[in-house]
Amino acid sequence: MSQAAVRASVESVVADAHRHQWAFVLAAALRVAGDIDVAEECVQDAYARALRSWPGTGIPRSPGAWLTTVARRRALDLLRRRATHDRLAPILATPAATAPGDVEADVEGELTDVPDDRLRLVFTCCHPALAPDARVALTLRLLCGLTTAEVARAFLVSEPTMAARITRAKKKIAAARIPYRVPALDELPERLAPVLDVVHLLFTTGHTAPSGSDLVRGDLVERAVDLARMLATLLPDDPNVAGLLALILLADARRSTRVDDEGRLLRLADQDRGTWDRRSIDEGVALVRRALSARRPGRYPLMAAIAAVHAQSPTFESTDWAEIVGLYDLLLQTWPSPVVALNRAVAIGFADGPEAGLSALDVLAAEPVLASYSYLASSRADFLSRLGRTDEARLAYEEALMLSENAVEREFLADRLRSIDG
Repeated sequence: MSQAAVRASVESVVADAHRHQWAFVLAAALRVAGDIDVAEECVQDAYARALRSWPGTGIPRSPGAWLTTVARRRALDLLRRRATHDRLAPILATPAATAPGDVEADVEGELTDVPDDRLRLVFTCCHPALAPDARVALTLRLLCGLTTAEVARAFLVSEPTMAARITRAKKKIAAARIPYRVPALDELPERLAPVLDVVHLLFTTGHTAPSGSDLVRGDLVERAVDLARMLATLLPDDPNVAGLLALILLADARRSTRVDDEGRLLRLADQDRGTWDRRSIDEGVALVRRALSARRPGRYPLMAAIAAVHAQSPTFESTDWAEIVGLYDLLLQTWPSPVVALNRAVAIGFADGPEAGLSALDVLAAEPVLASYSYLASSRADFLSRLGRTDEARLAYEEALMLSENAVEREFLADRLRSIDG
């Protein structure tokens, strides 16, 4: 194999390790370093060393373990240089991290404690003391390994703004002495909720981008899938984790059919269900069944159950809308939310007719949270149009257009408006 081919192979493996092993390596380095910035520096050094050394030494059997060993050793070196090693090593260091000799000789068993380390990192990034936007930014930066510039692009802010946000979050962790640990069992349900919310927010932002020229941000969706799978691996018996992963898989199974070949938005009724991702649907449905076995299903299992009804319906017309309304009733009891009430009202419109749906929507008209939500206006417009109330439908579509910033959604709404005008 030529040198160029070897280097290309190494670069591919390192890129794959960055995508799938970053959280492993950083979490392990952080436990040794005790400082997020130091741990990040050590991990970046480890990946850089891999790019330099693997073309000559060969790709190790376990790239993640190799990177973890190098990062942890680097952390210990920095601690020694700062004259703090003698104080911290008895608490933080592990035998595998301090063992001398060749890196290849040290990687066996190196990852045995990594799942707990990743959980520590998850709960640190999503600590309730941090602002919600800081939790998302830290999760992308630390758990997904995105650069600050990439995190900034994900949420449409400038790089300096995002850098300041991440820096403030790290300082908050240090100032508030947020512990790098997994919560106790009695704290876990309360502490897990913000973690799941961060992953769900990441997915919804990618599933329907709030603005821009694309309906879906595939990069954000895939990061959310990775994080949900990580949580499911670390907490395999938690029904809410299973429910979140199921919800993401079931919703994303329709990704390729949500726009046509020209990039125009397709309604659920117009999508080709034969091309939905059946493997994701089967996995999601199995997870829903497991999640619903809990005595009182939480928010995410119920949302996933609604998605499963859609995914298992062979046609739009055969959808069991009454079951969906019943699931929304349960969801409202568990998680009272104007957005859930809005989705329930739309389901009523398909279960009992547009008049009933419009009445349910009008009850929500005074909700402040929905005042700038284009889906309320567009749903009213659809029901009004189906009832033949053309002038009112036109006004509702115009309102929805004003509230939407996504180019694909705007074009869809403009098409609907043009169809009303003849």
